Amino acid sequence: MPKGSNQKLKLYYLAKIMLQKTDDEHMLTMPEILKSLKAYDVTADRKSIYDDMEALRVLGIDVIGEKEGRNFYYHVGGKHFEIAELKLLVDAIQSSKFITEKKSNELIKKLTDMASSYEATQLKRQVYVQSRVKTMNESIYYSVDEIHRAIAENRQVSFEYMKWNERKQMVPHRKKPYTVSPWALTWDDENYYLIAFDEEAAKIKHFRVDKMAHISVLDEKRTGKEQFKNFDLAKYAKMSFGMYGGDTVKVKIAFENSLVGVFIDRFGKDITIFPSKKDGWSEINVDVAMSDQFLGWIFALGSKVQILGPDEVIEKYKKELNEMIKNYK
Repeated sequence: MPKGSNQKLKLYYLAKIMLQKTDDEHMLTMPEILKSLKAYDVTADRKSIYDDMEALRVLGIDVIGEKEGRNFYYHVGGKHFEIAELKLLVDAIQSSKFITEKKSNELIKKLTDMASSYEATQLKRQVYVQSRVKTMNESIYYSVDEIHRAIAENRQVSFEYMKWNERKQMVPHRKKPYTVSPWALTWDDENYYLIAFDEEAAKIKHFRVDKMAHISVLDEKRTGKEQFKNFDLAKYAKMSFGMYGGDTVKVKIAFENSLVGVFIDRFGKDITIFPSKKDGWSEINVDVAMSDQFLGWIFALGSKVQILGPDEVIEKYKKELNEMIKNYK
């Protein structure tokens, strides 16, 4: 039998055929496998294919042979990702505001390559998320990579922090670049945030990664180790509404019992809930990073919620309400 021009790639093409054309519901016979190889200009006999199938198993590809009637059928069983897992990943990518439209399509294409051609059709899904606005920053992936590198190498980073102006242009938030010590990355409200120690301000800060530009990993070692020694990232994220920071304040809040789930979702299941003086109401004491976003969240819950203390928070809330009323006079 004359050998094809791609004979050296026989094992590669065999793996490609088995991964793309078979799954638990779609199988190939030996003649069909030989025909598929021939399309890649690879010739083979049955015996060599048996040896190659064993080689694929050694490489971690779960090739299964089953006899049905007079024929023997081959397919790939367990893959790195089940089809249900791939669907979940596709949905997460499509619905994520953090990932640009272009990058979403690229990632989904790579995921479909991990499925058979039959399964790939099931991954052509469209998830609609109300009011979703995809990020426009294509460089965010490289920014995340640079931050991870700085953390791994225990080094500081410098960057420009950008903001939108009235002409819809991204401009630096201040003239001087920021220099901070990166300690963690978190994903909150569909945005990536860098959690870092700002030595100049002597405090922990966070920055939206998609607004960071011209990131440089510096030679200087990180600072802030003591500040992050007992740092609770989950607690920090819960306190910072929409990751807008402010001074930490313990706030006492009363609310109708119908909103218990809202407060558990926001502050976690470990919060202590106790009866209020009002019938059908409860109270909690929680640490929050005081910001306009926190007060806005309280406002959105309407008359079913009441801030009980401290007095300075109540007064700030009243002032904000009065300012809003003035806008409608």
